[in-house]
Amino acid sequence: MVNAALRYGAAVLLAIAAAAAPLASRAGVGLMQLPGVASDGPVTVFYPTASAGRPILRGPFTIRAAENATPVRGNGRLIVVSHGSGGTPWVHSDLARALVDAGFTVAFPEHHEDNGRDPSRPGPESWKRRPLEVSSAIDAVGRWPQLANLLALDRVGMYGMSAGGHTALSLAGGRWSAAGVRRHCEAHIAEDFNSCAGLATQLHGDMLDGLKMQATLAVFRLFVRDDTPQAHHDPRIAAIVAGVPYAADFDMASLAQPRVPLGLVTSGLDKWLVPRFHSDRVLAACRAHCELIAHLPSGGHAALLSPPPPPSVLGRVAADLLADPPGFDRAELPAVDQKIVAFFRARLLP
Repeated sequence: MVNAALRYGAAVLLAIAAAAAPLASRAGVGLMQLPGVASDGPVTVFYPTASAGRPILRGPFTIRAAENATPVRGNGRLIVVSHGSGGTPWVHSDLARALVDAGFTVAFPEHHEDNGRDPSRPGPESWKRRPLEVSSAIDAVGRWPQLANLLALDRVGMYGMSAGGHTALSLAGGRWSAAGVRRHCEAHIAEDFNSCAGLATQLHGDMLDGLKMQATLAVFRLFVRDDTPQAHHDPRIAAIVAGVPYAADFDMASLAQPRVPLGLVTSGLDKWLVPRFHSDRVLAACRAHCELIAHLPSGGHAALLSPPPPPSVLGRVAADLLADPPGFDRAELPAVDQKIVAFFRARLLP
């Protein structure tokens, strides 16, 4: 009797899955670009649609989506994604697709002078603007009736990676200052060099290393002096995920109890943002009140970029810092994306 009941239950589950499969196969991913609010850059949006996608070329990336197709109702929730320094939406399009498949609409603000088209001013000046640009992206979606009529913008999710992870921590209640960046670099320039120097150069263990460190610190001491605490709160944002965030400049006490549910995704072999100065410190500070969604022990800084940028479009330093470490398997990433989706579903949906 028990075996028969189990067989019957399995048959029912298979029938449900078979019935759902055609619905899933008909689901599409729409793609549109909205004008930013005031002087902000454009906002790229991925969203549910009934239209079939086609290959769309964006720089070196081919994205399958239905461009400017009519949106359809998903689960009614918006996720805003903050890209990393010099980034684009396209390196997060696999995550965007996973979120849209789950019914979310996903918006990417283009961060001013810190994006793939204009990477001229990364760092603290960008970090001050980025949380405001996330809020403006919510406003931009709300001003577009095709989307706004399908969404409830009172509970929005936010994801950010690298510099976008810094944005995420700011929106979670973290306080930081530009002088905090300088103090970190003064204390740890040799151990965490590229978090201070960015893509300008690298240490190679030769006689020039000392000069590179001195020159980097001289720039910080001359131009990075502001000790004003920076913070931004948007009451519409109700759940946040930070991936491999820049975090060395934060007052960790401000992250001990994040103002909204906070999840982290970390990589063990990050050469750009050495974990013990960044993500590890955040996890130690908020361990009782945040969640480690996923850890990629053999992943590098770019583990969460999916699809990854081809080395041919990167400079030498970026290609090295973003290269996957030997042994890292990108087949792990769909499961990580699903964990991020599950985090947002649990905290944003009824």
